[in-house]
Amino acid sequence: MLKKISRFLGLIFFVSIISIFIINKATVAHEKPLVDNGQIVSQNSEAINVRIIPLKDNIYMLTGEGGNIGLSVGDDGVLMIDSQFAYLSDKIKDEIKLINRRPVNYLINTHYHFDHVGGNENFANDGAVIIAHDNTFKQMQKDHSYPVLGMDVKASPASALPKITFNDVSNFHVNGNHIKAFAVPPAHTNSDIVIHFAKENIIHTGDLFFNGFYPFIDTEAGGSIDGMISAIDQILALSNEQTIIIPGHGERGDRASLIKFQEMLKTVNERVKERIAQNMTLDDIISEKPLADLDQEWGDGFLTSDQFLTIAYQGIKN
Repeated sequence: MLKKISRFLGLIFFVSIISIFIINKATVAHEKPLVDNGQIVSQNSEAINVRIIPLKDNIYMLTGEGGNIGLSVGDDGVLMIDSQFAYLSDKIKDEIKLINRRPVNYLINTHYHFDHVGGNENFANDGAVIIAHDNTFKQMQKDHSYPVLGMDVKASPASALPKITFNDVSNFHVNGNHIKAFAVPPAHTNSDIVIHFAKENIIHTGDLFFNGFYPFIDTEAGGSIDGMISAIDQILALSNEQTIIIPGHGERGDRASLIKFQEMLKTVNERVKERIAQNMTLDDIISEKPLADLDQEWGDGFLTSDQFLTIAYQGIKN
């Protein structure tokens, strides 16, 4: 029960999305929830608890709403990984000040999704240099629609865009940490990067890892389960039994929990591919409930198994 409560609190972001969707659907059937500059228009920051979790030495994980944040703090200032939502920026800044009075100098985005880049503009206005994948820069300049989530997202303003981009590897040497950010082929999106703190043995996966529940995969941006599985192989090659893993969503993880997540992806992928090979339609596959045995462990997040089957099917067919 405690595990479920903790997971629910960590996923309040997604519950908020679905709640807004249900309300909109009930009142005006054709309307979708709108995210404008990383902010769900009806959200209230007062209800969100932002919390810093010490990991090792000067590395921290920050939870709130949206993607988990990673932090390196020290004499050089603050390097931050992802920025959650615009309306939480002040709370995030206040929490960071508890461990370091210096401003955020560098902000790395793991990919372009609004729950990871929503606070970019606020931190850029304070002087943070934003770094991301080439495709994050491109994707943030577009409007996006997510039919599975029933929502639309507006393009980000110019001030929120990355100032430095890459499509292979970028290294950072700050606060005594030697940090490698590297791109992976399309997986969760076509803009994913992984951040590796080699000396500290800590990895921030972005949304290549949803710890304990079915993941959202952006098939419209080139994402697929096959891509996720391959990207996780790269992460596992850098890890050992002592590795601390910051997932995109969910509780702090480790190598064992990442392997478990990957095994689930492989199982789902195999089952969906088998049915596609039998010329079954998506509706046929959903009606068979092929993930029923997985739902108790993985279906306690924001996606139902039917929604995840839809995502898996689209990724394979695309």
